[in-house]
Amino acid sequence: MGGEAGAQAARSWALAVLRIRSRALAVALLPAAVAVVLYAGGSTGHLVGPGWHAARWVVTPFAVLVLLAAAGIALVVARARPAMSPTVPIAEESAPDLYRMVRDLADRLDVPAPSAIALTPDCDSWLEDRTHPSHGPPKQEDRDELTGARGSRRTTAAPVLVIGSPFLWWMRVGELRAVLAPVVAGTGPSAHPDIAAARRFVRGLDAAVAVASTADRCRMIRVVCAGVGWVARLLLRSCREHASKMERGVAAAAAERAQGVDYGLRIVAQEQVGLAYAGWDRLLTRVALPAWRMGRWPSRLDAGVVAALTELSRRDRLAEGFASRLGERPACDLLEEPGTIDEATSLLAARLFHGGPAESGPDWSPVGWQEYPEEVVDRKWRLDAARLHRVLDAQGVRRTPETTGPETDAPTLSRVLDYLATSAPDRATRTGSGPASVPVVTAEPAAADGDPAPQGAPAPDDETVMSGAGGNTLAEGEAEADEQENERTATLAAGLTAELAREEATAPTPQGPDITLWDDGALPLFPPQPPRTSRELLTDHVTAMVCCAAMDTAGATPGLDWLDGPTLLINGDRAADLSPVVLSLIVDGDPVPLRTWLLESGIRPEKPVRLV
Repeated sequence: MGGEAGAQAARSWALAVLRIRSRALAVALLPAAVAVVLYAGGSTGHLVGPGWHAARWVVTPFAVLVLLAAAGIALVVARARPAMSPTVPIAEESAPDLYRMVRDLADRLDVPAPSAIALTPDCDSWLEDRTHPSHGPPKQEDRDELTGARGSRRTTAAPVLVIGSPFLWWMRVGELRAVLAPVVAGTGPSAHPDIAAARRFVRGLDAAVAVASTADRCRMIRVVCAGVGWVARLLLRSCREHASKMERGVAAAAAERAQGVDYGLRIVAQEQVGLAYAGWDRLLTRVALPAWRMGRWPSRLDAGVVAALTELSRRDRLAEGFASRLGERPACDLLEEPGTIDEATSLLAARLFHGGPAESGPDWSPVGWQEYPEEVVDRKWRLDAARLHRVLDAQGVRRTPETTGPETDAPTLSRVLDYLATSAPDRATRTGSGPASVPVVTAEPAAADGDPAPQGAPAPDDETVMSGAGGNTLAEGEAEADEQENERTATLAAGLTAELAREEATAPTPQGPDITLWDDGALPLFPPQPPRTSRELLTDHVTAMVCCAAMDTAGATPGLDWLDGPTLLINGDRAADLSPVVLSLIVDGDPVPLRTWLLESGIRPEKPVRLV
């Protein structure tokens, strides 16, 4: 294990973890040792008499119980299946160049090469020990090449190298090698017997706690599992600090060993790690999530993150230098069939971040980026618009105004505008224009461009913000104005929330053949976004209705923006100014900005739209 200071520190902390294991074993053997002493003393004539005889009768059953309990706990710790990260395994036949690069890197670092390579739909890389019997095929017998004798000698296998799939598609080959150098260097400390034993002990305790936490068991088994879980948690708390310091020592040793391999390139590559993380998060939350919610999963997420980051480099001058890298060889060229692997990681990402099924089906089918605007964006907007009109129907809202005829009894944007719009006096009352109300400063786009604020709105540091006896600040006034929300807006938002909850409750629960593979009780494991609020739901549905009207009356088309997700294209240009006018209608009840925008865009709100 090298002579690095971090490696020596890691070994010392590993020995501390093993000492805790030895102390636990000593505590379990102590009653049996006392019983042996008592019997030995009685047989030699030293510990005789009624008192010693009674002690032997008391200590012996207690020692047997402790030994049985210790044996049961040790069996659970040894046999419990440690948690394994969900990954896509990469066989050497499907990526010989990648395996060759990793082995060359291990040779340069003078450490054992990883036993296998796997991909994860995340922007991270690590080593994972999968030597537990439940993680792989049955252990093969060892054969002595000289004598031909067979044996069952156990060998320590190297850990598996897990690589974030966005790294393979966004990084160049040299950058990936520089980023993986500290990770691969960790196989050296991992091969040390003391560190490996300490890690197995900690993982066994963690797995025992998970086993003891399983609820669907009979009462007697639950009582036994509660005792096993208590002991495992006690041991985990005892060795937690030692184990964390051991891992820090291993990381320090790996970083120290990797300093001599592509150190200068690694500094540049670390910038790509942060950029890849930002692009991946944006792609999942803005582009993939709308498709997942509709039962479709984009089959080329890793290729999409390249497009998203390329678009970012085009828009942001700070990222212009990153586009020049695209002429170099990408790391995904190290794979024989990058498209197949991209599809597998995309399906895994949908399962982890959204909870979709593990396999494709009629209600869970892949979608390509070319078909995304028509099959996802268009359908999403029309489904949301249909849901919005269903809620309006349930609330008894007329489909057409009083002045229109029955022949136009069809879903229109005017119906939504007329329902959500409030009169000017009502808006003045809600915004606090009365003498005893607190002035509210709204962040209008004109004010952001440097226009002067209204005369009746004092500056935040003005004394007039305070209201005499109440002492309410401006922020409190804004919060109070938000609470006095348009009643129709609140009612419609609540109806949409209830309707969406009913649809989700009646939808079939996605299950797959590998649901027990990750020891999880509920999916998704890592939801990309918190649940949407009622106002966000209403905003999305009104925006969808506006987009449907634009497509059906003004010839607009659905589009895909790699950084912002679904977008509306009017005459080939992106309608980027739609969100403020929709929020003005929902928050303030003011339809004038939206009607002005519709007029300028050539959209006719009174015309019927096609729904799904």
